[in-house]
Amino acid sequence: MRTDVVRLGRLSGERTGEMMHFLSSMRADRCIADADVLVDIAHVLMLDKQKIIDRDITKQLIPALLELFDEGIPEEVFDDRFEDVHAGIETLLIGTIGVDVGGRMHMGRSRNDEVATCIRIKLRDDLLKQMAALLKVREVLVALSEKHTDTVMPGFTHLQHAQPTTLAHHLLAYEQMYSRDFDRLKDAYIRVNLSPLGAAAFASTGYPINRELTARLLGFDGLVTNTMDAVAGRDFALEVLADLSILMTNTSRLCEELIIWSTSFVKFVSLDDAFCSTSSIMPQKKNPDTAEIMRARTGSVFGAFTGAMITVKGLPMSYNRDLQELTPNIWRGMRDAKECLRLLIDMLASATFDTERMKEEAGKGFSTATELADTLVRNYGLPFRTAHNIVGRAVQKGNLSLATLDEAAQELCAGISLAAKGLTQEKIDEALDVTHSVALRKAPGGPAPFATKIALDERRKQLDKDSTLIDDRLAKLAKAKDELISEARRLVA
Repeated sequence: MRTDVVRLGRLSGERTGEMMHFLSSMRADRCIADADVLVDIAHVLMLDKQKIIDRDITKQLIPALLELFDEGIPEEVFDDRFEDVHAGIETLLIGTIGVDVGGRMHMGRSRNDEVATCIRIKLRDDLLKQMAALLKVREVLVALSEKHTDTVMPGFTHLQHAQPTTLAHHLLAYEQMYSRDFDRLKDAYIRVNLSPLGAAAFASTGYPINRELTARLLGFDGLVTNTMDAVAGRDFALEVLADLSILMTNTSRLCEELIIWSTSFVKFVSLDDAFCSTSSIMPQKKNPDTAEIMRARTGSVFGAFTGAMITVKGLPMSYNRDLQELTPNIWRGMRDAKECLRLLIDMLASATFDTERMKEEAGKGFSTATELADTLVRNYGLPFRTAHNIVGRAVQKGNLSLATLDEAAQELCAGISLAAKGLTQEKIDEALDVTHSVALRKAPGGPAPFATKIALDERRKQLDKDSTLIDDRLAKLAKAKDELISEARRLVA
């Protein structure tokens, strides 16, 4: 059994299995193991180019690292006797090619800058996957909106019928929210994709390293310049978790509405059976369990963010082992958010909407009363507050007939007769018609079919831009990885 080579010099004494398990970060390190091999390769190539190690050492180290890249990392590397995957890989190499060769790989760096670099590599990959999933959610929302520009439905405030709108307008509100989520992650990526490698423990190194070279080899856009900040800073991870928390808040709101809409007393939507379950005792039940679990997973992402924040808030500069406990929160928050978005895509795409039921509810609760008040203002010269009060008093009386409106006008504004001003029941009925009311609201971003069609064209253009952005970033990372491995293979060919 290989011993952790990091402990051989300064420390002695045996650790219990419980102690090794407590201190080990292996569960979280499985997420960054592949990234660690890439970091090792880039670091060795830099050491060789800077003549910090001899070429014959390089030609023994690189093949051993390429074998890990090609064949995968052996399970023994993840044993709890190693404090982390970095020590596990170094111990494996020393055991395979000897300390005189394997023991030189760690020159000019620390596990502190190594782990920070690996986290950023893994996180940037996950960010791009998350952004791609967000793009698909938005595409589904846009596609559904295109089908329902004329689908009238009630809008709500305080969960009370408010004004009629369209399903397209409602769904596009969520697309806008998810678009902002995309932008937040897009901006976070800029701060994530910076290289801390070369910071060593925190004070850099006396070796003539080339930080810019390793940054380029690993596909980073630049450096985290200050070496203390490079190893101690985790605000890039906190930013991502904060962004994911907002994203999951928006997802939870959407799930809440789908849950309400799928109830038997609302019946606006029917979710596909694949996303629902039944009761163990009540055979008639169809429960929206997937949406409910997504709603609950929001709490898990919040917990990951909160746990990470609390871990960092009291830490002095620079590196502290506490940061090891922050890392699992990164992967938990990212995993839960990714799983939810991937399921949400299919749940939305397979949902069916009861457009007749929506239209039936659209005019209830005096939902077009605002348009009637606006009609009194536009056509009969009343101040809006006066018109608002008259219509409100008529609603209190129970209907919006001409007689009731005239009675309300007499009570509130003696001497005003709406009938005498030319108001007819026909004009009242026109103002109260939900389709008429919605069609008038065609200002930018409004619910009118005219406005939503313009909005949909804009959203499609934005989706194309965002898709190109993801493709460009993925292509850059793939090119950097290919060039890194190709350069390593050429060197030892």
